[in-house]
Amino acid sequence: MNIPGNEVIVTAEDVATPSKTKQIIKKHNLVLKKSLGQNFLIDQNILSKIVSAAELGPNKGALEVGPGIGALTQQLAKLAGRVLAVEIDQRLLPILGETLEPYPHASVVHGDILKTDLPELFRQHFAGLEGVSVVANLPYYITTPIIMKLLEEKLPLENIVVMIQKEVADRMAARPGTKDYGSLSIAVQFHCEPELVTIVPRTVFVPQPNVDSAVIRLRVRKTPPVEVADVDFFFAVVQASFVQRRKTLYNNLAARFFTKENKAELEALLHGCDIEPSRRGETLSMEEFARLSTALRAHGCK
Repeated sequence: MNIPGNEVIVTAEDVATPSKTKQIIKKHNLVLKKSLGQNFLIDQNILSKIVSAAELGPNKGALEVGPGIGALTQQLAKLAGRVLAVEIDQRLLPILGETLEPYPHASVVHGDILKTDLPELFRQHFAGLEGVSVVANLPYYITTPIIMKLLEEKLPLENIVVMIQKEVADRMAARPGTKDYGSLSIAVQFHCEPELVTIVPRTVFVPQPNVDSAVIRLRVRKTPPVEVADVDFFFAVVQASFVQRRKTLYNNLAARFFTKENKAELEALLHGCDIEPSRRGETLSMEEFARLSTALRAHGCK
């Protein structure tokens, strides 16, 4: 898809080219770590699509996770009023200092995003802005924990625009009744409206990863699409429904919430929710999960 908005203006100091990226790696004798998911983007067209999807402006901020050598950070700094990048690899800090020297409103903090006090970070760096978006090329191995931390901490976010493994993006955007639909789909869609921006081939990275990527925009909802009395219990029901995908909803829920003595009550409860016990979790809409969790909670399930 083609999202209208801000376009990247390529300048001489940009690092997102094969030659410049390799030059920086060689200059700093940088050995890239697979354990940190270090694959650097070298395609300006993909960068343009990412920053356009974020809908940035001079009165808005951007939080980047894992900036690497700063290819995306530079483009964010050309459009956003304030940019903050969180980088776990201390070796990259001096490189980022050079890359971002022309952009005094862009800063880098050394830390692990999963251990960072994000509300405090927002208070320190993004106070007074009209909106903030997370924009990042996320390491594949911790994509889901990062996304869920961003959503569960109820940060004042407009968009989360991330490049992630294509398979995970498909799961986040999946609809009921499809093979990719599961607990991750519901968790993301409870908080956001997902929209696939573009597919990213592995050939536009140095070094090349083993899989293709995708850019997805998660537009953060002001209110969830369904009303539930207990959000934690709602997600407990969702998780239980997908414990064994090949099992029926009845069997999965019986194993989690009922004893042998009272599991016969579950069939009546499901019928009361207008849900056939023989269905599988992957066929239920979010509205049906909300109705089901409400009924299970009223029944005394925990």
